[in-house]
Amino acid sequence: VSGVALITIGALQYSTYSQIGTFAGSGFSKITIVLIAVGVTIALVSLLGHLGAFLNKSSIVAGFICILIIIILLEIFTGAAFYILRSRTALLQMNSGINTQARRVVHQYSPKDRHAINRIQEKFSCCGADSYTDWSRSVGWKNHDAVPDSCCLEKGKGCGHDKDTAHKKGCISAIKHFLLKNLVWVGGVCIALGIAEVFGVLVGVCLCLDIKSKNYENIN
Repeated sequence: VSGVALITIGALQYSTYSQIGTFAGSGFSKITIVLIAVGVTIALVSLLGHLGAFLNKSSIVAGFICILIIIILLEIFTGAAFYILRSRTALLQMNSGINTQARRVVHQYSPKDRHAINRIQEKFSCCGADSYTDWSRSVGWKNHDAVPDSCCLEKGKGCGHDKDTAHKKGCISAIKHFLLKNLVWVGGVCIALGIAEVFGVLVGVCLCLDIKSKNYENIN
């Protein structure tokens, strides 16, 4: 269930993270790809454990236990690496990268990025990079007396001509708030999965020993 849940969440969030990647820097869509990959791995490992339990094969259950232990170790190493890289310098670099990319795409407002920019402004109820005034300096946005319609509180054709009806909050702060909330959520899911995996190893060991004891009894 957890594997299927991660696959579903990753698939549903892929579009949003791709748009964030266009607006605030490449690489954000990889977060959802990692979620999908982890979900597929967990689902396959789970099926292996179910197969071993159904067939009463201690060798398959043992394989399930070994793979699960490897996954747990990889998660521990990944968590340790994240803890090391979460230094102030790394966070400042990421923060600076988001700021630079967002300001650049709003300033340029190139045709290939416009859809993603407008979708971000609609989804996060924001306008511009730092604020709605960024559009008055954008070289790609010609009408400096207005903002894109995606900035409007109430959407409508040409609503951007009235700046008073536009969101005043910039998209940089909105995106960072979204990523921070998701980081906390992902951390909680990882802890829950880790506990479930340790429990899975213990149950797998008990099942493996039970299957072996039954085989010895049958031999006797």
